[in-house]
Amino acid sequence: MIKRTLHFSNPAHLSVRLNQLVVELKDDARTTRTIPIEDIGLIVLEHPQITITSIVLEKLMDNKAALISCNSNYMPSGMHLPFDSNTEQTARMRTQMDASIPLKKHLWQQTIKSKIQNQANVLMRIGENNERLLYLKEKVLSGDSKNCEAQAASFYWGKLYGSDFVRSRTRETPNAQLNYGYAILRSLMTRALVSSGMHPSFGIFHKNKYNAFCLADDIMEPYRPFIDWEVLNMLNTKTASDFEYEDEDESQLTREQKVALLRLPQLDMTVMDLKRPLFHAVSMTTAGLYKCFAGDSRKIPYPTFE
Repeated sequence: MIKRTLHFSNPAHLSVRLNQLVVELKDDARTTRTIPIEDIGLIVLEHPQITITSIVLEKLMDNKAALISCNSNYMPSGMHLPFDSNTEQTARMRTQMDASIPLKKHLWQQTIKSKIQNQANVLMRIGENNERLLYLKEKVLSGDSKNCEAQAASFYWGKLYGSDFVRSRTRETPNAQLNYGYAILRSLMTRALVSSGMHPSFGIFHKNKYNAFCLADDIMEPYRPFIDWEVLNMLNTKTASDFEYEDEDESQLTREQKVALLRLPQLDMTVMDLKRPLFHAVSMTTAGLYKCFAGDSRKIPYPTFE
């Protein structure tokens, strides 16, 4: 079953009654709705006047759901996850921590090859030449020592949005839409890693001491092109020459776009020749990652953009 994603952008009070999430809107009618907690996979809190009881957090964690809070700019800024999502968590974390450097470099190599292949497939889908990316994919060495990822990114983004485009955390389109989509993806990946018994902080490549989700940022890389494609379609643009705004409001992330991006967990993709929604695909990937750490496999099952 695909778990539900709930988005709260208005004042509300969240509580629990009989294993149901009770949502009381702070409107004149004090409208109340209920949702079974077992059906929830992700909650996004986007309004400063949302109150939540501690039992809500307890029940969400018991059901392995993730909760995201947004900042004053309405962008995801924090995440609440369960500590004990796997019965073998301590043993699995030790296995993760004991992974050798050569193994991590090998896993990063295949991660980047998968990402570049998916980027190449996005370009092919919009009718752009992707030979440069296919060439770079074959040049990726262990640990991506030649930094083919950065070379591929420069070519890829130039084809999508023009040579002047720079990926950043700015609030302008298309970065605003991409950042929001990536934040949803990151939360799903982090949830899946924790459920697979691994710690999301200890990456195979990312090492920033200020980043609590290094492993999530590593393993989500091949999934990013799926978000890129959805954003490209959302903005109804094909190439940089089409990328113009008729109105200033179009250069910002809209409520309608947020709602559309919150449907990403339902996005279908193919992993190991099986079609699965993103919500389940990330779990297949993290389960396969642990098998690599444990020595039972040498390949992470990543999705293929088709």
